[in-house]
Amino acid sequence: MSRNILFVAIGGMLGSVGRFLLAGLIAGVLPYAFPFGTFLVNVAGCFVMGAVMGLADRYTQFSDDWRLFLTAGFCGGFTTFSAFAFENAQLILDKNYGTFAAYTIASFAVCVAAALVGVMLCRS
Repeated sequence: MSRNILFVAIGGMLGSVGRFLLAGLIAGVLPYAFPFGTFLVNVAGCFVMGAVMGLADRYTQFSDDWRLFLTAGFCGGFTTFSAFAFENAQLILDKNYGTFAAYTIASFAVCVAAALVGVMLCRS
């Protein structure tokens, strides 16, 4: 097995477990029609992805192994865009069009902004 595959697999496993626990915790605290658990996990994951890439650009000691483990592995398992897509489909099927629009627009705008902030904070 390739060393890179091992880093991605372990990171993905940890990210998936982290997503499951954190999204469940958030959904228990904020039990609304808007899927806050998935939304906040995606924002956090996008921030971490940006921060890792910013740190990797800033510090030459930041190894490719760690970058791969944290980005493709952990963040890949942690962020939940497959859950995001399913939740949006469910909102449409339930005719919750306003919540669908708010969730889709907020997820895109806030997650891209979180990634940008992560890069900017950690790059320089």
